[in-house]
Amino acid sequence: MNTVSRTKGDKIFDFANTAFFVIVLLATIYPLYFMLIASISHPAAVNNGEIWIWPKDITFEGYKMILEHDKLWNGYKNSIIYTVVGTAINILLTITGGYALSRKDLVGRNVFMFFITFTMFFGGGMIPSYLLVKDLGMVNTMWALVIPGAISAYNLIIVKTFFQSTIPDELLDAGIVDGCTNWRFLLSVVLPLSKAIIAVMVLFYAVGHWNTYFSALIYLRDADLYPLQLVLREVLILTQAQEVFENSGALMEGSLEMQNLSGLIKYGIVIVASLPMLILYPFVQKHFVKGVMIGSIKG
Repeated sequence: MNTVSRTKGDKIFDFANTAFFVIVLLATIYPLYFMLIASISHPAAVNNGEIWIWPKDITFEGYKMILEHDKLWNGYKNSIIYTVVGTAINILLTITGGYALSRKDLVGRNVFMFFITFTMFFGGGMIPSYLLVKDLGMVNTMWALVIPGAISAYNLIIVKTFFQSTIPDELLDAGIVDGCTNWRFLLSVVLPLSKAIIAVMVLFYAVGHWNTYFSALIYLRDADLYPLQLVLREVLILTQAQEVFENSGALMEGSLEMQNLSGLIKYGIVIVASLPMLILYPFVQKHFVKGVMIGSIKG
């Protein structure tokens, strides 16, 4: 068995490389971990900087209040609906649009690509966008959050590149000879070979919909339509817990106790808001790297 001797420089490089990525890993994971332990620790210990690695004086009062508050769960429900519906629309338009643009026989393909790329650098702005959404009658509706951003030019280009580099023209020619239509070829051949890029797009779009709050802040007026992130934003800017739970009847006496409860609620909501994406990622992780790498290289 042949072995390759490693020089001192190789060992130093490996050590530095490992140390660097360990630091990056800790910098990425620790904030979420801190939120978790802070959400179950006594607020006084958190405020005094006593929480670093382990929780102190564990309490689940914050999560208890969160579970009892209807407004938070309504926001949770809305975010799930917006994410599922919005992602479905995104995937439908991005996959079909990317496939069409990847076909060399598409008339005017370069013209379409020019205008699509143009939108990545120039936009109408917030006020014209709001006026357009208002004229379309979508203000204060779910569609104001999913239709204006129904397709991302960046993601469309990634999908187009993926199809060009993965689906050979000979495969389409063989399908045409066998009497396969464009739709049949897309559904029966292209999609089964594109699970990696579809998984990547689902993750990209789903995370975007789940984390969005600015569009809801602009277009939504009815509090019953607020997504979870907008509810979270409201909680984070409140100074007293009784304002958060004014309809729950769970008021605490004393401003200090209310501030402590507010701190627990803030940390707890961050954890609750992050859970769906943390649960989704392991299911698409195996396709994630492959899809991004293939989709970013033109063959």
